[in-house]
Amino acid sequence: MIDLHGQAGLPYVNRNVYTGSYQGMRYRLRKAVKEEDEKFLEAVVYPEPYGFEATAEEEKTFREFPFTQEGFDEAIAWLNEEHERQKERWEQASRV
Repeated sequence: MIDLHGQAGLPYVNRNVYTGSYQGMRYRLRKAVKEEDEKFLEAVVYPEPYGFEATAEEEKTFREFPFTQEGFDEAIAWLNEEHERQKERWEQASRV
């Protein structure tokens, strides 16, 4: 289970891109800005073995969350849901 509390939080993501991996699934969290300076939290999952830039766009799943603590918690829950929902995909990726 992915649990970033104590490792990375909203203050970290406000200044940096956070990347990680869990059992064949890579993920990335970052602050993004829409028009009119509206901040949001962008979460992305994609398969191992490559990094974000080297992975084809069609292999990535993106989701936006409010840039709040609640949004951060929702993003972590979504990462775990995606891991369970696509478990076979991640298991195959980890064997490559």
